[in-house]
Amino acid sequence: MKNANWDSYQLFLQVARLGGLTGASAASGLSPATIGRRMLDLEQEVGRALFSRSQTGYRLTGDGQALLDHLQEMEAAARKVEAWRQSGEGGTTVRITAGTWIAWLLTENFAAIRMPGDAFAISLTIGETRANLAYRESDIGIRAFEPEEGNLAARQLGEVAYAVYSRRNAAETDERWIAVGEEEAISAYLRWPHSHAAAGIVATVNRPRSLPDLVRAGAGKAVLPCFVGDLHPDLQRQGGELPELRHRQWIVMNAEDRHRPEIRTVADRMTKLIRSYADLFAGKRPSRG
Repeated sequence: MKNANWDSYQLFLQVARLGGLTGASAASGLSPATIGRRMLDLEQEVGRALFSRSQTGYRLTGDGQALLDHLQEMEAAARKVEAWRQSGEGGTTVRITAGTWIAWLLTENFAAIRMPGDAFAISLTIGETRANLAYRESDIGIRAFEPEEGNLAARQLGEVAYAVYSRRNAAETDERWIAVGEEEAISAYLRWPHSHAAAGIVATVNRPRSLPDLVRAGAGKAVLPCFVGDLHPDLQRQGGELPELRHRQWIVMNAEDRHRPEIRTVADRMTKLIRSYADLFAGKRPSRG
């Protein structure tokens, strides 16, 4: 068997994580045809079928999943070595993964997360997918459920409430809805308009960050976390909280890394910040006039 080079393994990781050639092409800059050939070459080199191919994408076979697990372990080890190297240079980076609205809160209060005298940098990754810390892809994540992985440590931060918001003084009879497109609607609150008001959706966006802007512009109404909608002076709740969407949230870290001084410092600051907004998160401070 030939020795597959690391470039091929990195392409494999992209195809596996992104579900096929299109996503891997966007991430790598290579054409789908080139990546497809590279994956065939990799399968020949390792002597195993790694993917089940279909019109809907690439699915990992059992051998493909085993290779993915091995490579993720290699990535975790490499990141651990890099963190050790950086710590000797005084140039460590704390990597945070957060959803749209927690990321918004962090950026609005960034001075409370990283202070001028800190020796570390912050890398913030924003997305609705679950933060993956088991293989050290991030140092700190925010989740809407308690982690089940044994190698993760978590702190409960409180509860998050959701409601429907419209532009202030908008007619209550307006049944136009704004939503995130179905393919991007990963979270329960993003799926809610599709399951409860699909016929009334007049516009979709691919990022939750645009929802309050469209509501403020009078385009329709949308479901938002209460700590977002209630802070916005141009928005108001329509009706009460949507209780079926309420959930707890946790700050999550790798159990081994949580004691690193820079990670502990950032996690402590994030915890203090988010807990200071506990009433807003829980929907106990409705929109101000």
